[in-house]
Amino acid sequence: MLIVDRLDKVPPRAKGAVLAVGNFDGVHLGHKSLIAKAEAIAATMGVPSGVLTFEPHPRQLFRPDGPPFRLTPAADKLRLLDALGVEITAVLPFTNDLAIMPAEDFVIRYLVEALQIVHLVVGFDFCFGNGRSGDIALLNYMGEMEGFGVTVIDPVGDNDCKPGESYSSSAIRKALETGDLATATAQLGRPWSVRSAVLRGDQRGRIIGFPTANLGLGDYLRPALGVYAVTVTLDDGRRFAGVANIGRRPTFGKTDTNLEVHLFDFAEDLYGSEIEVGLLAFIRPERKFDGLDALKAQIAADSAEARRITGTRITGTSA
Repeated sequence: MLIVDRLDKVPPRAKGAVLAVGNFDGVHLGHKSLIAKAEAIAATMGVPSGVLTFEPHPRQLFRPDGPPFRLTPAADKLRLLDALGVEITAVLPFTNDLAIMPAEDFVIRYLVEALQIVHLVVGFDFCFGNGRSGDIALLNYMGEMEGFGVTVIDPVGDNDCKPGESYSSSAIRKALETGDLATATAQLGRPWSVRSAVLRGDQRGRIIGFPTANLGLGDYLRPALGVYAVTVTLDDGRRFAGVANIGRRPTFGKTDTNLEVHLFDFAEDLYGSEIEVGLLAFIRPERKFDGLDALKAQIAADSAEARRITGTRITGTSA
C-alpha cells in the first residue's frame, strides 16, 4: 500500500485515482463497503483506487481533554487498510488550519490540485470544511465544475444491526462500552483488538499462579471494565487463547486502567514484544475481592469459562 502523508508532494501514481473519503476509525463493515465501491468504480475507469483519511481524528483536535475513544489508532487503521488490499492511502493532517478552511478551498486545494481525483465515494452523512459547511450538494456541484464524479453510499447494515441502525464507529464504541461484544464484532466483521507492547508489571500474577502480559491502552477506547475471553496473536504470528482483565485492579488499590492477559499453555517471556489481544466475549464486570484466595478462585473460574468459550481444553495448546 502506498501511503501519502504529504499532500504537497503527491507521487504521480497516487494522482488521478478514485478515493473513498472518511475517518475510517475501526475499518468496520460500513467502511469496507465504501472502499469496495471505490475499487469497483476505479476498475471500470482503469485508474487506481484508495482512501483519503485524516489524522489525528478530528475529535482529538476538538476535544483534546476528552477520554480515549479510538477503535483503531493510526497505526492499526493503516495496517487494516493494507490488509484489505487498499492501493493508496492519503493521510491528511487534521490541523486547526484544516478545520477552519472553507469547504470550497478544501476541494480545490487537496482534491483537485494535489490529488487530481477523478471520482469520490463518500457516506450519506459526509460533511467537511469550516463549520461542516460542505455537504453532498456542494460536493456534487463542485464535481460538475471541476470534472470529478461523486458517489454517495447510503447507510449500510444487515441483520447484525439493531433496528434503524447502520454500521457505524459510534455504535461500535457504545457496544464495547456496555460489554456488548456480539454487536461490536458483528459490525466490525472481526473481534475488536488492542495491539501494544508488553510492559513490565508488578508480577503479582506470577505470585498467584496466573502470569499475565501487561499492556497500556494508550489512545484506545476503554471498553466495559471486566474479564474477557480473548485470543492473543504474537509478533511471530502464533495465536493463543487466553483470559484478560481490563480495569483498575481495585483489589490491589490501583486506579489506572490497563489490560492484563493470561495466555493459556504458554510460558515464554513476552516483555518488550508487541502482541494483539482480540476480545471474544465479556465474562463478568470487574469487582474488588476480599483477599488473594478469593481472587485466585475467581480467576480459576474465569479461566475455565474463557477456555470453554475459546474451545481450548484445560490441557490444550495454542488456539
